[in-house]
Amino acid sequence: MLDRIGLPSNLLWGYIGLTLFMVGDGLEQAWISLYLVGRGLQVSDASFLLTFYGITVTLAAWLSGVLVQTLGPRKVMLYGLLAFVVGSIGFIGLGMPTLNMEVMIPFYAIRGLGYPLFAYSFLIWINYSSPLEKRATAVGWFWFTFSLGLSVMGPYFSSLALPVMGQINVLWMGCGFVIIGSVLAIYVNKDKVPADEIHPFSMAELLTCITILKRPRIATGLVVKSINGIAQYGLAVFLPIYLAKFGYSQTEWLHMWSAVFVVAIFANLFFGFFGDKFGWRNTIMWIGGVCYAIVLMLVWLTPQYAGHNVYLMTFVLCLCGVTMAGYVPLSALFPLLAPDNKGAAMSVLNLGAGLGAFLAPAIAGLFYAQLGAGGVLAIYAGLYILSAILTPFLKTPDEIEGQVVLKGKTV
Repeated sequence: MLDRIGLPSNLLWGYIGLTLFMVGDGLEQAWISLYLVGRGLQVSDASFLLTFYGITVTLAAWLSGVLVQTLGPRKVMLYGLLAFVVGSIGFIGLGMPTLNMEVMIPFYAIRGLGYPLFAYSFLIWINYSSPLEKRATAVGWFWFTFSLGLSVMGPYFSSLALPVMGQINVLWMGCGFVIIGSVLAIYVNKDKVPADEIHPFSMAELLTCITILKRPRIATGLVVKSINGIAQYGLAVFLPIYLAKFGYSQTEWLHMWSAVFVVAIFANLFFGFFGDKFGWRNTIMWIGGVCYAIVLMLVWLTPQYAGHNVYLMTFVLCLCGVTMAGYVPLSALFPLLAPDNKGAAMSVLNLGAGLGAFLAPAIAGLFYAQLGAGGVLAIYAGLYILSAILTPFLKTPDEIEGQVVLKGKTV
């Protein structure tokens, strides 16, 4: 039954373990900066702490693919667990009681290495061990379980536990979720990666995450993936300010933004299945590129014409959650762009995710004052149209040589 719905039964415990790991990692997502500032930390120090954390997350995401390619996913996921636990001990146990920035910054950075090494290694494992004809659906299940833990269950558990246990104890509880999830995904999960997918360890092999960018299709894919997350990370920067002009409260904004991600986790599943049936590139190009661009302009126009209408605005924002899921097949397509170096290709995919997180607020910061929300959203929409234009060039070597990768389907 699991295989029929596109969830690889050989990796079931990995998906369950991933969910629990991301619950533990996502517990503090919505409140850590507010808590630290409330205890007396300067806003600039809290921002620097989170920025440094983001840098290490991006670095770990970038390296995860080549590390899996040379060490295998189990070892790299184990390293992710160790980084999370060591970082948590230093950050929670040594740094937070006295708000010692010299301790908190390096240990929170080490903690930031944890989830990319764990989660993205499992994503590569899925690409190694799931059938090609259902791979986009299998990847859709990855993003479903990833987001379910990080953006839904983690914050929800925090909302219940914080009044009872307090922030420090909730963070320690997060370590418990991470350890249990890791045991399930690394040890209870018995699936084995094909031996020919693991390359001998060498410095040259590690550097392929950089040298592979010389390939035009990989470089093009990096641009498409970087655009993928721009609206997700950028809207949160300026949209609450824009909507406040039309009477939307902070609470209404938070409820609407939460609804976006609830919708998105189910859309991830749908467009994984949709991509396997109607074409991976078609899904990325039309749903993720063109439709997302249209929805972003609706985000700007809706309050202009409807004013303070929470239900309509929630519906329009939820369309963002639907269309952002159009990029799900990109995680299945990317390793096929370099079948001889799948891990390095996935490293570039993960780098693109990190670059999107940096580019989105940068664009908002540069242009919001001069162009307003409409101008920034128009820039974002133009970038999504660019990704749609570039997507047809993401062809596999087999396609270029005139071979058919999936019968009757264009991937």
